[in-house]
Formats: sequence, C-alpha cells, structure tokens
Amino acid sequence: MLSDELKSNIQDAYRAILAAKGHKPRAGQRQMIATIARTLGNIPVDDNNERLGEQHVSVIEAGTGTGKTLSYCLSAIPIAKARGKTLVISTATVALQEQILHKELPELLKHTDYSFKYSLAKGRGRYLCLNNLQNHLDSDAEATEDMFAELFQQHLQADDVNIALYKEMDEALQAGTWDGDKDNWEGILREQDWSRMTTDHQQCTNRNCANFTACPFFKSRAEIEVADIIIANHDLVLADLSLGGGAILTPPAETVYVFDEGHHLPEKAINHFRHEVRLQQSIQWLRQLEKNLLGLKQELTDEVSVTGNLLFKIPQMIQTIVNFIQYAQQGLAPFINTLESGENDPQHRFEFGIVPDELRQLAYSLQTSYQKLFAAIESIYDECKKVKQNEGMGVTSETADTWMPVLGVILGRLEQAQSLWTLYSLQDDLNYPPNARWLTVTGQGVDQDIELGGSPILAAHTLRMQLWNKCFGAVVTSATLTALNQFHRFNMRSGVPRESEYLRVMSPFNFAENAVLNIPTLTFEPTQVEQHTQEIISYLNDNVNLQAGSLVLFSSRRQMEAVAEALNSKLQAILLVQGEQSKRVILDSHKEKIDANQGSLLMGLASFAEGVDLPGKYLTHVIIAKIPFSVPDDPVDATLSEWIQKRGGNPFMEISIPDASLKLVQATGRLLRSEKDTGKISILDKRLITKRYGSNLLNSLPPYARQLEPQ
Repeated sequence: MLSDELKSNIQDAYRAILAAKGHKPRAGQRQMIATIARTLGNIPVDDNNERLGEQHVSVIEAGTGTGKTLSYCLSAIPIAKARGKTLVISTATVALQEQILHKELPELLKHTDYSFKYSLAKGRGRYLCLNNLQNHLDSDAEATEDMFAELFQQHLQADDVNIALYKEMDEALQAGTWDGDKDNWEGILREQDWSRMTTDHQQCTNRNCANFTACPFFKSRAEIEVADIIIANHDLVLADLSLGGGAILTPPAETVYVFDEGHHLPEKAINHFRHEVRLQQSIQWLRQLEKNLLGLKQELTDEVSVTGNLLFKIPQMIQTIVNFIQYAQQGLAPFINTLESGENDPQHRFEFGIVPDELRQLAYSLQTSYQKLFAAIESIYDECKKVKQNEGMGVTSETADTWMPVLGVILGRLEQAQSLWTLYSLQDDLNYPPNARWLTVTGQGVDQDIELGGSPILAAHTLRMQLWNKCFGAVVTSATLTALNQFHRFNMRSGVPRESEYLRVMSPFNFAENAVLNIPTLTFEPTQVEQHTQEIISYLNDNVNLQAGSLVLFSSRRQMEAVAEALNSKLQAILLVQGEQSKRVILDSHKEKIDANQGSLLMGLASFAEGVDLPGKYLTHVIIAKIPFSVPDDPVDATLSEWIQKRGGNPFMEISIPDASLKLVQATGRLLRSEKDTGKISILDKRLITKRYGSNLLNSLPPYARQLEPQ
C-alpha cells in the first residue's frame, strides 16, 4: 500500500516546487500525480519483492500544458526508490531527454527534499570505440580496410577515410576535452565518418578489450549501474528487451518504466522487429565471407584448435545456404513475373502473410543453416576471446585482436538474416494477428535483386511478453494517446494489460477563447487532387498574413511542392519549405524573421505536425491541407487492414479514422503552446462537414471556437 509517509513526501515536494517556480496548483497535474502514485504504490509483492498481479500500469493522456513531466517525476521517483527499483524514463525525442536531464531533475534536487542519482543511457552507437579509432590511426589501417571492404561495405570503405578528424578526436580524448560521446562533439561530424568509430554488442569484446577501462561506453555504463534514475529512449529500451532485458539497462523485474511520448512506442516496437534481406546480395556476401575467412585460416598456428576445424567446415555450410537461397530465387520467379515492369521497386505482398509451403520449408532450412553458420562463427569468436584470456589455442593474440571485431560484424549480419528466415518459416497462430510478409524487386538488369521482408503487424503481443509481463511497474503518457476520445486503438497496438489504470487529463488552455477552428467553403474534395491543390493555392494567397507566423501542413510532398511553386510573389518572399534545409535551420530562420517583425510561411509534412514548438507570435495560423489519412501502401498496414476485414471489422473505421483523429489532434496542437497563445486553425477539407465521419473527427479535437462555413 502507498504509505502515508510517501504521500506526505510527494505532497511536500509538489508544494515546494510550485513555490520555487511561482506556479499555482493545477487540478489535472494533481490528478495525474495521484493516479501514478496509486498505481505504483499499491503494486502487491511477494516475499522476494517481486510483483504480483496485473494492476501495475498507468496509461495517461495529459493535454499540452498539464506539466506531465513534473507529475511523473514527483510521483514515480520516491515510490521507485522506496520499493527498491530503478526508474527508467524513456522518451522518443532528444529534446525531451535534454529537458528532463538538464531542467526537470536538477530542479527537483534543488527545490525539494528528494535525493537521487541520475544518468543518461545511450546505445553503443552514440559512443566512440577506442579500438576502431586506434585501428584507423594505425599505419596498416588502409590495408585492413581493403581486406574487408567488400565484405563490410556498410561499415568499411577504403576510400575517403577522414584521418585528420580521427587525429583531432584522439587529441581531444587525450586532453580530456571530449568524452567520446557523439552528442558532445562540437565539430562537424558526417555520418560516414562517425560510423567507422562505433561498434555494437556483437563486435564489442567487453572486458577482453585492451581499452576496456578507458572505453567511453563502459564509463557511461558504470554511472548507470549506480543511478536511481536512468534517462533513455524507446529504441534503447526495446533493444535491451530484445536481448532479454538487463543487457543494457536494469532487468525489467527490477525496473519501473515511464514512457513519455508513449504514443510512439508501438510503432517503434514494430520497426524494431521488422526484417529485410536481399537474396542475391546475400549470396555475394556469403561468397566474400568464405574468401575472407581463408585469411584467418592462414594466420592459424600449427597447434590443433577448435578454430581450425571449424574453418575447414564453414565453406560447406556457406555452400548449403547459397543452394537454398538459389532454390528460393527460382521458387519466387512466378510472383516476380506477375509484377508490372516499369514500376519503381515493384512489390508483391503475400495475402494474410501466408507464403507457399515450399518457401516456408526452404525458410526453415535456411534458418537452420544460418543458425549452424552463426554457431560456427561464434565458436571461432569465443576461441579468440579465450586467447585474450590466455586460455585459447591455435590463434595468436595479434590475430585475435584483428578478428574479434570483424567476427562481431559477421555475427550481427548472420543474426539479421536468421531472424528474417525464422519469421518466414513460422506458421502463424490463428489466435494472434499474422506477420506481414512481402517481396520487392530492386534494381534492373544485372543489378536486379529480390528483397524479402517480414514484420509483425501489431506490437501488442511482443510488448506484452517482453515488457508488460516482466516489468515491475510502468507509466505510459503522452498528449495524444486516445483516438476519437478512446484508448481502444492504443490498447490494440500496445498490448497494455486490461487491468491498467486509465486517465485523461484535459489541457488547462482556454481553447474556446484563444483559438478558432475554421473549415472554409471549398468546391473539391482532396481526392480530386489537381482541383484541390488549386483551391489550396487560392486560399493561401488570399488568407495568409504577410506580417505573421503561419504553418501549412501537408500529407503529400508532391502537393506541397506544387503549392509552394505556384504561390504569389509576396508569399514566395516569406516562404520556408521543409527539405530545402535541415528542420532546425528552417525553424531558426522562421523565428529570426518573426523576431525581425517580418512574416514567415512554413510548409511541412508529418514531422512538422508533431514536436514543433512555436509559441506566441511565432505561430498564429495553422493550416492543414487535408485530413491526414494514411495510405495503406506499406505491406504491414495493408496486412493489418486485411486481418481486420477478415475478422468482420471495418479497417477504415478501426484504423484509418482513429489514426487520422490522432494526427489531427497533433497537427492542430501546434497552435497553442502556452496559456497565453492565440490564433486560428484552418482545415482545407470539406469532408469534415460533408461526410458522416467528419463530425467524429471534429468532436475528437479540443473545444476550439468553431467557424464552419457551408459547403
């Protein structure tokens, strides 16, 4: 039970932080604090302090201006500490991470009696690998890269190596002016330059590495191990869970999670378990692997070793896999022949994710064969590791140093291929949503290849098994979790326990007084693309204030570019279009214009409809080109629609309308970012008035003052 002492501590901290900020209590904020405290504080445990029951998750939609970050920090921190658990706060964006790290948590320590240690957790890819740095600075680096260039094109390319940058990095590390964290490097950093410096869990040799004690990643891990609060992102949490939990972060059973920007979690999970493999490319890579492993064979000593025996067996393993892939290519030919020529990357989706029995059996053989090859390479890797521990035979220490990171890359790629073929070998359980499976033809002529793809259509089952069932407790929160004022769509996608506690906290903003929602009179629907585009152009020419900040949101890049090109010269003079420069540069340019008392017209796509914060005079008019319906051209979305229809449902009403509702709420939410903001929202889509579903979409929006013109 939540003790009176904990309740008192939370209440005292809330009063203290409000007094320090000069804020007044907010009803929604207090409601959110109480709900989280009740959920986490009342989780029953056994004698080993392990959770009992399923009432351990809070799902909270908190409107903009609620102060949700402070709410979950105030309530979750003391309860997690009291229950002996680590608090992991996970976000979808770097901006929110930085806000929590540099503002929210320091203020709590400063103004309350709370006492805690916190640390930021990032994946290995955000930290420099000292081994890779040394290898590139070594005089033999270029020869080493030539040796492996064909095998690891995505990792190593012998040309264009930025040695000057790497020397600068080395000097900064030696001087102590840089800690090896990518985000803390002050200079310009190209992705291809940084990718050479990173590693992953397969390549990393951990304590067997000569640079282990100085490793930037493991230094950060040391801080995490003593932290009461770990700030992470959704991708890192999912990566940890896919490794069984506890590999990067604390074990789920010892963790209370807070997923801020939680509406991203299901989509992130699906992408995390999506796999794609190109068949001809796989054959070429395997041939190159066989060739390169000959180099390792030549470096063996005369001593008998596991490594030597395995290296003699690997060519046959590779040939077996190549044979199976070639059989698969032949079996897929009829599907490819039905695709229309001339298309860009034509695609065939297997209905309901069901592949022919022959392909499924081949996939099982491939999965098994890849598994055997993976085990063989892993044994060689382990033998190299033993050499580093003075226990192995047949490999010199220098050979082990060279090959361990290379073998790690190989294992990573084999693991990806094995995951794809495993997914194709499965017969889906009819009690669960199917997996989507598809093939895409890429390239032309001699460069033509077949790419097989597969993915779950919903992350619910995966999240339930790996996260919700294992964690001690969790809070999921966002400004947009409901669709059409219900949590049903989020539940279907996320798999949160049915016994979870749900709460909707309304924004404190006065929507009716501060904003007007206008649906102007239009002649054409967005399905009549050319005519609708002309109407958008006319509306903007006539209604955009040349002295103010405006934002136009499109669902189609083609339509956005057509509108931008056709605007009158006055609007062209203040126009900023997404894609012409980076998002940050465009937003900074927009603010600079407004600060200089000039007008600015922003045009953007979906990424500008969420996470863009332009308060006050920076944005007074949001214009939405049309209802943001998703086009189910992605094979995952198409299979989901197919599955819903098969069950007697209506994909348009169960997916398209709820998703459009959520996106509209996010898009209109760009206008009011504080209680003092005012302005206008225009949606240039007559279907909001003429279609039956239009009223449902309008009623799911905040209670703006409405200005609905007759259609």
